[in-house]
Order: sequence, then structure tokens, then C-alpha cells
Amino acid sequence: MSRIFVDTNVLIYSHDTSQPMKWAKAREILKSLGASGFGVVSTQVLQEFYNILVHKLRMPPAAAKIELLRHSRISVVTITLPLIHAAADLHAVDTISFWDALIVVAAQAGGCDELWTEDLQDGRSFGGLKVRNPFVDMS
Repeated sequence: MSRIFVDTNVLIYSHDTSQPMKWAKAREILKSLGASGFGVVSTQVLQEFYNILVHKLRMPPAAAKIELLRHSRISVVTITLPLIHAAADLHAVDTISFWDALIVVAAQAGGCDELWTEDLQDGRSFGGLKVRNPFVDMS
């Protein structure tokens, strides 16, 4: 199995029961990636995840921190100044937002072959990194 970068929306769906099919799929994904050791996130993803848990899903901060720690056990790419510069370069030459570009370069830095997200076009490639929307048939 290849290394798979998981975007914030996958983590959030694993806690958001308002969309039961996506909730179940996200939990299945995270269980599989946790067991295999092939899952990757970035510090950006973890920051967004915590913020959404607390502000959108109204989870108490102490409980959100526990979830943050649980997801921090998989491989974490730290966003560094060189990654920010690479994201700015990608944003300048492509049609994606800076924040999505930062996710792409973090996935590449993490040695990932796939990026699982709803935020980019399913099947799109960035070099050797392929975008996959695990919820494509659930909207």
C-alpha cells in the first residue's frame, strides 16, 4: 500500500454524524490507515481539524485536544518555510488556492502517492501525487 495524505475533511467527517454515509466512510478510512501505518497528515491539517471541532462541531476544547492527539499518532509533516515557498510557487502557476497548494506540497514532502480530499478534482495529478475523493459518490 502507498502512503496516503488525508486532508482535514476526512478527519472532520469521522466526527460529524450529520452525514452518516460520509461519517462511516471516514471512520473506515482512518481505521485502515491507522492499522497500516500508511496515513499522513500535516500540521496544517491538524490545526484546521482542531479549530473545526471546537468552533463548528462545538466540541469542548479538552475533548478536541484528545482527538487531535489521537490523529497525531500517524505520520505528521511539519509545515516549514520551504514548504510555504513551494506552495506559493505552485499557487502562482496553477489554478488552486494557496491553502490547497500547501496541502499538495505537504503530501509530496510526506512521500505520498495519493491525496484524499474533497477539495480538489478527483483524479487530478500533481507530479506523482494523485488526488482521490473518497466521498465522490456520496454527495
